[in-house]
Amino acid sequence: MKKKGHPPYQEVLFVDSATGFSFVCGSTLQLKERQIYEGKEYPVYKASITSASHPFFTKDKKLVDSEGRVGKFMNRYAKKIKKKQEEGHTEIVENKVSKKASSKKTKKT
Repeated sequence: MKKKGHPPYQEVLFVDSATGFSFVCGSTLQLKERQIYEGKEYPVYKASITSASHPFFTKDKKLVDSEGRVGKFMNRYAKKIKKKQEEGHTEIVENKVSKKASSKKTKKT
């Protein structure tokens, strides 16, 4: 059996980037950044979402997006729509939408 088959298990400081909430947990992550927490130095992992910021645990209706993922998605989506409009595909999209809307109206009546 190989001697170095698994990375070493160590305590790691997890920091929520949205709220700043910190907790220590065992992990095999190999991190270079270090931080002192409660008088002891730990390797640091910055998590985008933890139980301190997730809407399910906080009973909040909106997600705190500290890293801008929603904004990045909206920018990419806007670029694709703009590109399709420039190419003249908007007529096709509008036709599909109007067909779906008319089919829903006919099914309900």
